[in-house]
Amino acid sequence: MDANHSNPFNQLPPVVIALAAILGGLEILFQLATAGMLGGQDGVGWRLGAIQNYAVLDQVWEWMRANNTYPGQELIRFVTYPFIHSGFVHVAFVVVFILALGKMVAEVFSAAAFLAVFWLSALVGGLAFVLLLDSRFPLIGGYPGVYGLIGAFSFLQWVSLGVNGGNQYRAFGLIVALLAIQLIFAVLQGFYGDVVADLSGFVTGFLLSFLVSPGGWHRLLVKLRQR
Repeated sequence: MDANHSNPFNQLPPVVIALAAILGGLEILFQLATAGMLGGQDGVGWRLGAIQNYAVLDQVWEWMRANNTYPGQELIRFVTYPFIHSGFVHVAFVVVFILALGKMVAEVFSAAAFLAVFWLSALVGGLAFVLLLDSRFPLIGGYPGVYGLIGAFSFLQWVSLGVNGGNQYRAFGLIVALLAIQLIFAVLQGFYGDVVADLSGFVTGFLLSFLVSPGGWHRLLVKLRQR
């Protein structure tokens, strides 16, 4: 059998592999540091230090608002928090979603559009987290960006169903199922931060797809002219 056909990674767009490798690679570094195999004694505190310096923290946002100052080293948190995860299982699910959804989205979108959907969805998710909630927990992980990719995937299904005369509401089946599961855990844990950030990421990814998908801007203008 041809190795090019047997290796599933050969079928994935390079930008998808790169994003998954960066997130997964950073978690491996944190795991090695926690085990004392990297960074010596200081390595044990790398993850906690990263959360303190690069996660989205409501208390930091409130400090910026109270002092009416928004330094770059604090605003950068809204694009760095997806690099940090709570552990191996957390990042594993994020990477799996990126590989699965990324293949379908990046095969249609350009590499730049794919990255724009992921990071802008994460950015909006982080902003929603601090603007709508008053949480004592940090926001970390790539899920808001992943939900942005779910939004882009839902957009592609929505367009396809519309072209083929199908029920376009079916395009939102995945997000409804995932949010239902999240809401159950949110009720049990009493923490809704992830739901707010992820849903905001989904909405951002879906709406952004109108602009960054192939022919998206032209399609949007046609829709507006029809009204």
